[in-house]
Amino acid sequence: MKTKECINYITNWLLNYAKDSKTRGFVVGISGGIDSAVTSTLAAKTGLNILCLEMPIHQEINQIDRAKEHINWLKENFKNVSSFSRELGETYDCFKKTVIKGIEEDKYQIALVNSRARLRMTTLYFYAQLNNYLVLGTGNKVEDFGIGFYTKYGDGGVDLSPIADLLKSEVFSIGKELCVINSILTAAPTDGLWNDNRTDEDQIGATYEELEWAMAFEGNTDDLNERQQEVLDIYNRLNKANKHKMIPIPICKIPNHLKLQTTNQFSD
Repeated sequence: MKTKECINYITNWLLNYAKDSKTRGFVVGISGGIDSAVTSTLAAKTGLNILCLEMPIHQEINQIDRAKEHINWLKENFKNVSSFSRELGETYDCFKKTVIKGIEEDKYQIALVNSRARLRMTTLYFYAQLNNYLVLGTGNKVEDFGIGFYTKYGDGGVDLSPIADLLKSEVFSIGKELCVINSILTAAPTDGLWNDNRTDEDQIGATYEELEWAMAFEGNTDDLNERQQEVLDIYNRLNKANKHKMIPIPICKIPNHLKLQTTNQFSD
């Protein structure tokens, strides 16, 4: 990958999209991970207004510290960056108390985890509409189009996705070229939706390097070793299970013969 050229291409793409849509800038959620760090830095390079939101929900302190460190680094290097933090823990707790009544804990855990991402999406869009900004997605190609490792209408609810055609390894390459802070470059990827330090690898069962291999695999499965077959099975299982996230919302198209033929009251 031609890293510098790719950076310039994405930056210009963002700038042109904002101009065409007649919006004033971008809002992006900062998690303390590589994807949001790269996305926000690319946006900052456009020269347009960038609002960085930190939205902790019972977050691990190391994630919060990385997010704040990155935002401070952005502000030191780009005058067009503003930021603030909105603690959503109390909002989440109130929502949780309301919806879990009468439901056993083992049945609502994943739904609650995803509700965190959806609360953040709602917050991002509030400030986006308030300022005539666009919400930037931070998903990479493996997450968005490989295994669907994101929350539908959570971190998947965005206006545009500047890094969704980049593999995770390519995102790291761009991050290094952009001089993203070392604490983020060396941190294990995590979605930050749990009350602990579990990583993406802990949840998925495979590294991003392994998933990138599986995503590109077109060979003979008989030639694979045990671990390669396990990774390929993980990839195929998640790809199939999350396919609904990667395709347009299905629309029930009504056949013409079922629609009533009415006279247009506005016709002569």
